[in-house]
Amino acid sequence: MDTIRKTDTGAAVEDVQRKLASLGFLGESQVSGTFDDATIGAVEAFCKAHRVEPKGEVDDEVWAALLDATFVMGDRTLFLRMPYFHGNDVLQLQNALGALGFPCGDGDGIFGATTEAAVRKFQTNMGLPTDGIAGAFTYRAIRNLHHSWDGKHAPQTAHMGFARAADVLEQNALCLFGTNEFTRSVAARISNLALATSPTSKILSADSLLVAPGEEMLLVHIVLPGSGAEKQGPLVAFDEDESFALRLRSAIAASTGKPRRIAVRLPGVQWEDAGEGRSAQHYAITLLDALCNALSE
Repeated sequence: MDTIRKTDTGAAVEDVQRKLASLGFLGESQVSGTFDDATIGAVEAFCKAHRVEPKGEVDDEVWAALLDATFVMGDRTLFLRMPYFHGNDVLQLQNALGALGFPCGDGDGIFGATTEAAVRKFQTNMGLPTDGIAGAFTYRAIRNLHHSWDGKHAPQTAHMGFARAADVLEQNALCLFGTNEFTRSVAARISNLALATSPTSKILSADSLLVAPGEEMLLVHIVLPGSGAEKQGPLVAFDEDESFALRLRSAIAASTGKPRRIAVRLPGVQWEDAGEGRSAQHYAITLLDALCNALSE
């Protein structure tokens, strides 16, 4: 964004002023669309309160901090990724889940592995698809229980640890890849999830590798129906039942060559009624969990 400075006018200035007003740094009557002295003072006060170097203008850093501070729960679909989602909406989600009995660790406003684990447990408890994605259905379920969490604090609990087994991610070298846009997206999301859970994860997508896969790596080819992968080695059909991890383990044991290779066939590019982005994220979460389970013994 272009830096907003003193005497600037327009919709961008008014947007900044409304955000400052919603946070109590500016009065509603001072929302004028002109970046005046009162607005400069409000920006400087906001920066001091949010550990941003005080400045009398709005640059990318200040704007990002304003966005973080003014997000409210439900504004965004949240899920585990790198870089982590962070902001006031994440903190509100953590507080609500904690008060409902699904603690998110320290309640730091960062959607990390412990928050994702809490979302998944809440979804299971509510009979929702257990994908760890805080979206419309999850927010609706939380809002329906507002009388149970609104204005209440989560009990203090010990840190829950990683949502997935970090040692599996760190000890097993996998290269995931796809051969079209959707399967490459799933592979990239798995890599992102693994790195979000453990920064030293060895489960990576081909796009994130800096060198060619080594012989010690297991290649996991993510395919769609009709791709012809059946001719290239062990193939496992994606499923969400408990046998999926067992079938993956058998395929990995049966893989040969250097590097070893298996394929995972997704049912298509859509999961239930979700769009492609959420479908890809759901497949990525389920497949990473199954891979971790398959490699854990």
